[in-house]
Amino acid sequence: MEIAKRTENGSGQCVHLCRPPPAPDLPMQHRGADSGYNALAPPRAYPAPSLPPAPSRLLPSDLPAPHPPCPGSAAVRSPGSRFASSLRVLCSPPRRSAVFWRPWIDDGGEKEQEAPHNAVEAVPLKQGRSLMDWIRLTKSGKDLTGLKGRLIEVTEEELKKHNKKDDCWICIRGFVYNVSPYMEYHPGGEDELMRAAGSDGTDLFDQVHRWVNYESMLKECLVGRMAMKPAFPKGMLPQSQVTDTLAKEGPSSPSYDWFQTDSLVTIVIYTKQKDINLDSVIVDHRDDSFRAETVIKDYSYLVHVALSHEIQEDFSVLVVENVGKIEIVLKKKENTSWKCLGHPQENHNSFIPKKDTGLFYRKCQLVSKEDVTHDTKLFCLMLPPSTHLEVPVGQHVYLRLPITGTEIVKPYTPVCDSLFSEFKEPVLPNNIYIYFLIKIYPAGFFTPELDQLQIGDYVSVSNPEGNFIISQLQELEDLFLLAAGTGFTPMVKVLNYALTNIPSLRKVKLMFFNKTEDDIIWRSQLEKLAFKDKRFEVEFVLSAPTSEWSGKQGYISPALLSEFLKRRSDTSKVLICLCGPTPFTEQGMKMLHDLNFSKDEIHSFTA
Repeated sequence: MEIAKRTENGSGQCVHLCRPPPAPDLPMQHRGADSGYNALAPPRAYPAPSLPPAPSRLLPSDLPAPHPPCPGSAAVRSPGSRFASSLRVLCSPPRRSAVFWRPWIDDGGEKEQEAPHNAVEAVPLKQGRSLMDWIRLTKSGKDLTGLKGRLIEVTEEELKKHNKKDDCWICIRGFVYNVSPYMEYHPGGEDELMRAAGSDGTDLFDQVHRWVNYESMLKECLVGRMAMKPAFPKGMLPQSQVTDTLAKEGPSSPSYDWFQTDSLVTIVIYTKQKDINLDSVIVDHRDDSFRAETVIKDYSYLVHVALSHEIQEDFSVLVVENVGKIEIVLKKKENTSWKCLGHPQENHNSFIPKKDTGLFYRKCQLVSKEDVTHDTKLFCLMLPPSTHLEVPVGQHVYLRLPITGTEIVKPYTPVCDSLFSEFKEPVLPNNIYIYFLIKIYPAGFFTPELDQLQIGDYVSVSNPEGNFIISQLQELEDLFLLAAGTGFTPMVKVLNYALTNIPSLRKVKLMFFNKTEDDIIWRSQLEKLAFKDKRFEVEFVLSAPTSEWSGKQGYISPALLSEFLKRRSDTSKVLICLCGPTPFTEQGMKMLHDLNFSKDEIHSFTA
C-alpha cells in the first residue's frame, strides 16, 4: 500500500493550490478504471483593455485577453444577465450556441434526421443566398461592418440605436456584430434575427443551438466589444450570494482534493450525489492543462488547472457510486514530490447550470468507415489517449470540420458498433472509440466532406448534450420505438440498454419507417436480434416499396400506431421514443397525444 500525502484541504479552493496547509499523511489505495481527457470559467470584472487597430478579418479570440482570474477568486457566472456576457467573454472562449442562428439545410437536401431539441424551422432562402454564397461574400473583401476595418467599443446606448433591418447590431457574448448583411442568408429568417436587434442576444442563443459556430460565420461582421460596466452588473452576484442562490435552486456544490505518492497524483471529486457514474465525468489533458467536468443533474462542476509538473498520457478514472466520489489517477513523468497541483485556469472550481457552460471539443482520429446501406456509413472515431469521455444513452455530440475556411458543426448521436458486439472480437472498446451511423448527402455541404476524410484524419468532437434521462427506463414494462431513416440512431443505445439492464422489461417494439428496403439500416441485425431475444419485435414500414414487398406500407398514421402500441394493462409503465424528420416527429407527437398517451410516456428526439 502506498502512502498518499494530503496536499490541499477538503474545500478544494483555488487559493490552496500552491500553499497547502499542513496535514497528516493519509493512506491511499491506487484504484483505476477506464482511461480518460477537456475547458471554460466564470470571469472577474476587470476593466476592459483598450482596443488596438484590428485587421479586416478578426475573430473574437484574436482580441487581447485580460488577465486570468487570480487564485483566490471563485467567481461563478450567473445566467440571464445582459452585460454579464460582456464580462464573461473576456475570460472565457466563445461558446457554440444559437437559437435564431440556423444551420443551412438547403444545400442539396442535407437535413439531419435527428438533432438537438428546440430548433426553429428554416425558411426558404432566395437564389444565391446559400451558405457557400455567404462564405464567398465574407471572403470578397467587402466591408460588411461599415467601419472600414476599425473595431470600436460599443456602449449600451449606442447598441440600442442599431435596431433596424438595414442597420442591425447584435451583441453575442460581449462582442457586437453588424448582422444586416447576413439577413438574407439566415435560414431562420429575418424576423428571428430582429428579435435581438439593438440588444444582447446571448440568452436567445443559449436557449437552443449552442452548436452553431457564429464567431467564425460572422467574423467579417465584428463591430467591436461591449463597453465594460462596473463590478456586479445586473445578474452578476458576489460569490457569497451565488453560493446562497445555488443552495436554494440546485444541488449542493461539489468540492475536490488531491493526494500524491512517489509515482501518482490522485484528484478526488466529492459530488455529494449518489447517482454519479462514469459517463457523468469528462476528463481532458492537453499539454499542462488538466480539465475534469462533472455533470450533476442540470449543473456542471469544473476542475481546471495548469498542472505544475508533467504527467503521462494515460490515466484512470474510478467512480464510487454509493458515495458519489470520483477518483482520477494521474501518472507522474518523474518521481518527484509536487509542492502544488498547479495554477487555476478559466472557470476552475465553478459550479454552474449546464446550459451556461460552453461546448468543449477535442480532436478525434478517424480509424474506420464502412458501408451500411447504399448511402449510410458507420464511422469510427478514436478519442485522444488523454481523454475520458463516455456519451450517455440518448445524448448526442457535435462533429466539427473546417470547410472552405469556416468551421461547420453538425449534431449526431453515437451508436454501438453493432447490435451484436458480444459476437465480435473486442478490438475497439467503447470507452476509447465512438461510432456514428451517418447518411451521406451527395449534394450536401457537411457529409460529403466527412466522407472524403481519409483514415488517420481528425474530426473535432464536443462534449455530450441532450435531455434524455436514463431513469425513464427504470421499472419499465413496455418500450416502443418509432424511428424514420437515420432517426434510428438514438434508438440503438436505448434498445441495447433496455434489453440488458431493465429486468422488469416485458416487451421492446421498434417500428422502423424507410422509403425502400435498401434504406433500412442494420436490417439483418434487427431481424437476428428479434429471433434471439423474444422480448424484441421489429416492424418495417416502407413508403415506396417494390411490388415484391409484403410488409407494411405508407407513412406514420393513427391506424398504424393504434395497432402497434398495445400496452399490457392500463397501469403498465410504458415509454414511447420517437425520432425522425421534423414532419414525422410533429405528426407522431400529435397522434400519440390523440391516442391518450401522457407527456411523461413520450420522449421525442426532435429537431
